[in-house]
Amino acid sequence: MAFSKLNRRAKIKRRIRKKISGNSKVPRLSVFRSNKQIYAQLIDDISGKTLVSASSYKNKTAEKKNKTDQAAVVGKEVAEKALKAGIETVVFDRNGYLYHGRVKQLADSAREGGLKF
Repeated sequence: MAFSKLNRRAKIKRRIRKKISGNSKVPRLSVFRSNKQIYAQLIDDISGKTLVSASSYKNKTAEKKNKTDQAAVVGKEVAEKALKAGIETVVFDRNGYLYHGRVKQLADSAREGGLKF
């Protein structure tokens, strides 16, 4: 039986989420990418709250750039907001996507911005 693209990603996502979880000291950096935008959140899974978020949607610095450059802007922005909130270490959740392209660019720029994972 062949899996559709969404079923395959959901299966990978479940496999990843079994292993990783975030708390208030070390939150989970979750990445979501749509066809046009990219979003990143720092999530405390114990309380079920989003601590910090950033996205390319209606982001003035990310407009007029290609998608990988937008991901870099979002990664830097989420790192700045996290450091301002007193968060230095995170657990990276690629959310079922391949660690390649926009997801990798976001992770690399978040590392450059000062986050450790």
